[in-house]
Amino acid sequence: MSTDKLTICDRCGSDGCYVTEVNQDINNYFCYGCGFQSNSLMREGELIMEEQMEILPELYKDLKYEDENGQVWFPSTINLPEKGMVFANGSTSKNWKWAAVKSVEVKEEEKEKYPIPGKKDKFYKNRMDMATMKMFEERDFIDALSYIGVLPE
Repeated sequence: MSTDKLTICDRCGSDGCYVTEVNQDINNYFCYGCGFQSNSLMREGELIMEEQMEILPELYKDLKYEDENGQVWFPSTINLPEKGMVFANGSTSKNWKWAAVKSVEVKEEEKEKYPIPGKKDKFYKNRMDMATMKMFEERDFIDALSYIGVLPE
């Protein structure tokens, strides 16, 4: 049975780090203070780290943070089709912010533009409206979540 709790983030020091116990050896960490996430297995030399480094965007790799315990943290990407998306956006680790984009319903006359891959005659009901993109500072991750409607403003 898993248990969840709040703790101090080993990356930013915020008291808004949500810990979810996967099993007695593995915990997932998600910090609402800085927007970064980790897992007990996220350490240099571990297979999961190698897999992440192969698939993550370059900015996320550049933003990789190793805490004093050797655990590695990466920025989160939140993608909620009916609400919106929050992701790290920028050109370098020195020049980035959280981007928040709201979701909008796909109009009936536009649905052909948004097919669901591998599903014949099925279309997405929502899309991310890049015109709504708003940028937030690193420590304003929670404000970015509020902007897309995940949390009350």
